[in-house]
Amino acid sequence: MNAKKLSWICAASAPAAALALLCGCAADGGAMRISKQGSFAVGGSAATNPGKFDAGTLAPAGQTYHGDHAYVFYQIPEGAKAHPLVFLHGYGQSKKTWETTPDGRDGFQNIFLKRGYGVYLVDQPRRGAAGRGMAAAEIKPEGDEQMWFSIFRFGRWPDFYEGVQFPKDGDSLEQFFRQGTPNIGPEAPGLAADAVSRLFDKIGDGVLVTHSAGGGPGWYAAMKNPKIRAVASYEPGLFVFPEGEVPPPMPSSSPFGELKAAGVPLSEFMKLTKIPIVLYFGDYIPDEPSKDPGLDNWRVRKRMARLWVDAINGRGGDAKLVDLPKIGIRGNTHFMFADLNNVRIADLLEDFLREKGLDK
Repeated sequence: MNAKKLSWICAASAPAAALALLCGCAADGGAMRISKQGSFAVGGSAATNPGKFDAGTLAPAGQTYHGDHAYVFYQIPEGAKAHPLVFLHGYGQSKKTWETTPDGRDGFQNIFLKRGYGVYLVDQPRRGAAGRGMAAAEIKPEGDEQMWFSIFRFGRWPDFYEGVQFPKDGDSLEQFFRQGTPNIGPEAPGLAADAVSRLFDKIGDGVLVTHSAGGGPGWYAAMKNPKIRAVASYEPGLFVFPEGEVPPPMPSSSPFGELKAAGVPLSEFMKLTKIPIVLYFGDYIPDEPSKDPGLDNWRVRKRMARLWVDAINGRGGDAKLVDLPKIGIRGNTHFMFADLNNVRIADLLEDFLREKGLDK
């Protein structure tokens, strides 16, 4: 069997430790032991309907409803490093973002698990396995995939960009489209930030890894909880600045309109200057305004990201923006951690962790 394309969890009988064995696609063809794995809900709220519960009916009177929590799946390898990685997905996605890639290779979940890191995959409130929300929702099965093809910088439908690192075969594209997940309720970044903060309360010190629209909740979570020892963010979509220093909105041809940053008290913003932060941006992002809405969407976000990094570092912080094409890594999409060169992208993240002493 091809070790690069096959991975599975093998049940293993063990003593009291009840270890599981992860077999298969490690680069060295070896195996590793999982000392603990499981799942749980974190955060959220509950409500009780007025009235008296009647077991003989289906009426909601007197019954409780729990929702707006996050769902977490975790795996801890034997001999795990001290700082686990918590992965937070972006808009229209779920924890599947970090799992097996659309063409069947290891995603960041397995890559970092095999490198000795505990891995926590989060479904944000009102998404995926955390779909029980506290607000009403209407889900319409309306076509949108060609738009996302452009927004995620795979190419201009139906053509892929030349040199793109996303696999170009039809099966991989179908797998990608099928991993999309609707919002089951209004977008609620505050709920996500609270759930992530509570997760770190539960697991202790670790590193938060965010993607796209997960970037905003990530900043708020890091301001809430000092147990978040570092943040790595892949093309974050939202930024916070000190109140009174928020840059003006950036006009864009993006289908989402102009980009606005948010203001927070300076005392909160300063908390972000106390931890190392790295941002990664991929390829095909223009420096000048573009009529292509998919490309211009990321032009303004990268521009805002540069202002944000300057604001962090201007107050003594430790933030860095890595522009992949400028370091010779080309062809990456918005989903660089699942692209064909995702092992190289993972190496960059591990280099950051090593540099900051978080790889022990």
